[in-house]
Amino acid sequence: MVRGSILIVDDDALFREALTRYLDAQGHEVVSLGDPQNALQRLQDQSFDLVLTDLKMPGMDGIALIERARQIDPELLSIVITGFGTTDRSIEALEHGAFWFIDKDYDRISSFGLLVDKALEFRHLKDSNRQLQRQLEVKYGPASIIGESAVMHTMLDTVSKVAPTEARVLILGESGVGKELVARAIHYKSPRAEHPFVAINCGAVPEELLESELFGHVRGAFTGAIRDREGRFSLAEGGTLFLDEIGDMSPSLQIKLLRVIQQLEYDPVGSSKTLHADVRIIAATNQNLQELIKEKRFRSDLYFRLNVVPIHVPPLRDRRDDIPLLVEHFLKQQRRKYPELKGIEPPTAKRLAHYDWPGNVRELECLIERLSIMRREGWITEDELPPEVIGETENQPSIQIPPDGIDFAGLVDAYETDLILQSLETTGWNKNRAAKLLALKRTTLVEKIRSKGLIKPPAL
Repeated sequence: MVRGSILIVDDDALFREALTRYLDAQGHEVVSLGDPQNALQRLQDQSFDLVLTDLKMPGMDGIALIERARQIDPELLSIVITGFGTTDRSIEALEHGAFWFIDKDYDRISSFGLLVDKALEFRHLKDSNRQLQRQLEVKYGPASIIGESAVMHTMLDTVSKVAPTEARVLILGESGVGKELVARAIHYKSPRAEHPFVAINCGAVPEELLESELFGHVRGAFTGAIRDREGRFSLAEGGTLFLDEIGDMSPSLQIKLLRVIQQLEYDPVGSSKTLHADVRIIAATNQNLQELIKEKRFRSDLYFRLNVVPIHVPPLRDRRDDIPLLVEHFLKQQRRKYPELKGIEPPTAKRLAHYDWPGNVRELECLIERLSIMRREGWITEDELPPEVIGETENQPSIQIPPDGIDFAGLVDAYETDLILQSLETTGWNKNRAAKLLALKRTTLVEKIRSKGLIKPPAL
């Protein structure tokens, strides 16, 4: 039995006293008052889990009391005590926020006990759910995304603006940047936060099974379908469905997804029964969908339906200022298992900041976990880093500025010229391949070669 604090409001002193004694004996904390105005004042000064109020009282009836009480505490539950022949008024009380109603009966005071228990249990479940919701928001909300760089501030601003809406979102970014984390942040700051967040990686499920995973199936729909099964759309009802790697979805399945978006309905595999879909869709991809559209591998109409609000999650190499914050965040997680682990030495941290992280945040997290497992205590040193991280920084330019300064423009021009010459020599002066090595447009490279007066040396 859930025990709670209860306020009884009834101008019938004898009944009020009898109900107070009974509930007090059940272990509840009970306050009883005969005047509704005094009750409202008490609610201002003290919080209660439940109010039991008579329906008919002089000066203010129970329905008016409930309305005023809910203005003071929107989460307050109330039970209305009614008399004979007041069914319509009882229903009116429910419409104004009462949990339930019960007839006043001097001979059946104990009948209040079960209803009070159910109301308090309901209140306890709501409070527990709200607490869990707060924990999920802390864990997955926008505040959980680590980053203080300008590009991250811009992205998080978009997340905050789009989250309260019903707009579909397309999250773009390389593998490992945290696209699902962004999707969860949108969900847990949205009006759908109390409903499920369901994720599926469209590229990780075989094409022949993906339709069943999304829409469910009925028994006998295909070989191996020995029972009915709910799909992700059904599991996400009222909440958010996150479709990761949407670019891997087959064209035939894209048509069925488009139907769900346009008509808000779908058919489980093998079923003739059409189901309604109340789901917010957030999609993500690491591919260039516009290129896939040109190649006839992705439908343009589906792209525009999904791409209502695009969010680009930057790669880690474009937000190097965030690397120390992420390192400390992952170290804090590892210290729960290895409390003697102190941290990372400054030269080691510098190496990490200069590395390009092709696997992005996921690669950094895995590396910190691996280093922590191997070290367990003390400081992580530079010689513990893998070769790819150390090798990446060995080619980084290291220039010490002398007291009399440097020729910045001249040094940058010389460094640029050296890079261009290296690329040309590596490719045998093939300008197309050299441009690809430098991640430049061919026209840009040709213009730089011309402006610098670079000439291919004669063959020996």
